[in-house]
Amino acid sequence: MTATYPLSETAPETLRARSGKPLSGITLQAVLAGEIGMDDLAIDATTLQRQAQIARDAGRATLARNFDRAADLVAVPDAEIMRAYEMLRPGRAKSRAELDALAAEFRSRWGADRIADFIAEAAEVYDRRGLFTFRY
Repeated sequence: MTATYPLSETAPETLRARSGKPLSGITLQAVLAGEIGMDDLAIDATTLQRQAQIARDAGRATLARNFDRAADLVAVPDAEIMRAYEMLRPGRAKSRAELDALAAEFRSRWGADRIADFIAEAAEVYDRRGLFTFRY
């Protein structure tokens, strides 16, 4: 991929909000007219995947993985993201089975495979380190 960062400057015509609205459609006039909703202010998965590729091309593999996981989360409702966040805090989930079930849910309900892999990896580490004991 030859696009360079930041995409908003190098390829703004290709960027869309989660709603599908092009970046050029998100203007102050549109906001004042009540034509902009929250989905118009949220990034879409394709843009995040493009950012991941730019990071990979720059040799920033960890950043690329974060963008890839973020792309997975675009389709997940905010309440579910917050539920997962809470369960991933050490001592919150009571067993590895809880986190494994959460990973399976992210995989099956939203196709969020990279997030599911991340949760499953956390479950393995928490199990190994004894972090399923309620500590707070």
